[in-house]
Amino acid sequence: MNLLWLQSGGCGGCTMSLLCADSSDLFGSLTDAGIRILWHPSLSEESGAEVLDILSACAAGHTPVDLLCIEGSLLRGPDGSGRFHMLGGSGRPMIAWVRELAAHARYTLAIGSCAAWGGITTAGPNPAGACGLQYDGEEPGGLLGADYRSAAGLPVINVAGCPTHPGWVMETLLALALGQFDAGSMDALARPRSYADQLVHHGCARNEYYEFKASAERPSDLGCLMENMGCKGTQAHADCNLRPWNGGGSCTRGGYACISCTEPGFEEPGHPFVQTPKVAGIPIGLPSDMPKAWFVALAALSKSATPKRVRENAAADHLVVTPAIRRTGLK
Repeated sequence: MNLLWLQSGGCGGCTMSLLCADSSDLFGSLTDAGIRILWHPSLSEESGAEVLDILSACAAGHTPVDLLCIEGSLLRGPDGSGRFHMLGGSGRPMIAWVRELAAHARYTLAIGSCAAWGGITTAGPNPAGACGLQYDGEEPGGLLGADYRSAAGLPVINVAGCPTHPGWVMETLLALALGQFDAGSMDALARPRSYADQLVHHGCARNEYYEFKASAERPSDLGCLMENMGCKGTQAHADCNLRPWNGGGSCTRGGYACISCTEPGFEEPGHPFVQTPKVAGIPIGLPSDMPKAWFVALAALSKSATPKRVRENAAADHLVVTPAIRRTGLK
């Protein structure tokens, strides 16, 4: 399968994430799956006229494009012309190249939340007219339109995240190459279910604090980050804490609240990222599948039963009280 990767309006962070993966052999993994890189801006030798020759052959249908990967948002401004982002040396806007290539691609993938929904580049007044490939924020459409389907009959596959996890990218590419990815492999927002069927909350190292509603009060505290620090791990669809970066890293493990970067609109939550908005003292962002009344009742019960160890450690930056040593009768 031929893979073509283009970078549009973004920071290149998803490519950086891929290059920093703990996988020992990126090229070997792709080669073993039968994937050939036609061109990638960071991995390929070709430049200038050589790149334009490759893209022209792909756009004309002379060179098959099985996997079209777009990283970064699509800049439609000014006034829909796309001239805020011209592909160097081609005299054409990047959005024109993407539309033409997507019309021939067997599969089209949005790599990262910018390419999926518009992401960070859409925040504020968005003078560049940034959008995603098939979404403009939460609304279907984007550059290619809600009805777009690739040659294989699938919509854009949204490998969302800011940046996206290297495992999510590689897993999706390998599944496509092996014929193990179809419409049933995507959730309602066309994200690969291999990671989107999980919540960031799953596997979080702070789950004991969450269960007892023992909350952090400052960024350095060990407690749960949901009640005061803006964490949306109970609502964000991703397996960051089950499959951490490089085997050990995630936002919450590093002491920072989950900002729900795999979801459309995460870039403008309407409040500071590290603050939890509340109504009558109750966080607005409750777990996505729990009724509000149940959560309030459970929280009150949990707090009343919080062990001293958990309560004191939650508001400290190190373990103040260690677990008791006690015979349990289990053998």
